Amino acid sequence: MAELHTDRLVLRRWRDSDLEPWAAMNADPEVREHLGDLLTREQSDASVACFQAEFDQRGYGWWAVEVKATGEFIGFAGLDEVDDDMPFTGVEIGWRLARSAWGQGYATEAARTVLAHGFDTLELPEILAVTTATNARSQAVMRRIGMTRDPADDFDDPTAPEGPLRPNVLYRIARVART
Repeated sequence: MAELHTDRLVLRRWRDSDLEPWAAMNADPEVREHLGDLLTREQSDASVACFQAEFDQRGYGWWAVEVKATGEFIGFAGLDEVDDDMPFTGVEIGWRLARSAWGQGYATEAARTVLAHGFDTLELPEILAVTTATNARSQAVMRRIGMTRDPADDFDDPTAPEGPLRPNVLYRIARVART
């Protein structure tokens, strides 16, 4: 598994020491605002096991993100195959950071590195990003990394209950469109 580095971040394989702060993130209503229900510790730990298995199987997935200067775990960033029940196919970029890491440019920094890996190493022709229609912060990151949205691609998430998590937006960037 490739480890990715930016000026301030390391995107790396998950460690046992990440499980507790990851579980805290998944129990934080603000972090989970656009994602759905809070996760139990068991659900959170199981998600990491799934991330690791998928990474081993495909060669890409969700990296743990740490601050290079301190070694602090702050969340994840990476690539994943779009779920089968979505009205489109492809590979999706995503990120999730602890509230203490918000507003410092870490999501954008990690996402740019993940995009570069997806296009330059994995040679993906296109990368997608999805979020709720109300998640302005993530949409701002998507725009900062060069992704664009066609409102005709917006959709209702079939896995979300009726309510604010159902309307979603889809952003895209093609390898040839990168600057």
